[in-house]
Amino acid sequence: VQLQASGGGLVQAGDSLSLSCAASGLTFSMYTMAWFRQAPGKEREFVAALYKNNRRAYYADSVKGRFTISSDNAKNMVYLHMFSLKTEDTAVYYCAATTSVLSAIYYSTNYAHWGQGTLVTVSS
Repeated sequence: VQLQASGGGLVQAGDSLSLSCAASGLTFSMYTMAWFRQAPGKEREFVAALYKNNRRAYYADSVKGRFTISSDNAKNMVYLHMFSLKTEDTAVYYCAATTSVLSAIYYSTNYAHWGQGTLVTVSS
C-alpha cells in the first residue's frame, strides 16, 4: 500500500487550500481514508475521514464546517478541501488508510498505512 499526499503550502488566514492523496496497492472501497495532522510539539490528531463502503464523512469538531473530505473512487484519490483557514491549522497533514471499525477511525494507532505528509502553513 502506498499513499502519496500533496498540495500543502503557505497561505494566509482566511484562504483556502486543497490537499490530495493518491492511494495504490489496496482495494480502495475496503478502506476508510482519513486525514490527520500534527502541529509542532503536538500529537497527531484526527481531521476527517471517509468511512469504508458507504463513504460517509466524519470530521473533528475543530474543522467541521470549514473542511470537506471527498474522494474519487475511480482514481483512488482522496481530497481535503480546506476553507477559512486559521493559523492554528498549521501542521503537517497526513493521509492514512485503515480497515478498522467505525469507532476506531478517530485514533491514529488504528491506521496501518500512512502517506509521507504535506506541510500546511497558515500565516496571520
